[in-house]
Amino acid sequence: MNEPTDLSMKTEEVLRVELEVFRREHRDLDDAIRALVERGTSDQLTVQRLKKRKLLFKDRIAQIKDRLTPDITA
Repeated sequence: MNEPTDLSMKTEEVLRVELEVFRREHRDLDDAIRALVERGTSDQLTVQRLKKRKLLFKDRIAQIKDRLTPDITA
């Protein structure tokens, strides 16, 4: 199935579910990065890749939050 990738095409309910999924993924990556660094067995390339994925999730979370927050003009 083709999922809409444009946030404007998704319902608020779908966005809220995606927001929770992305938050969970972001936390999981944070935990994985922390564990690799604490163990000292990871290579820098792996850590950098995980950090990059974590930033992508952070950006996606911000986009969804902006979409869900109503525009209030004073």
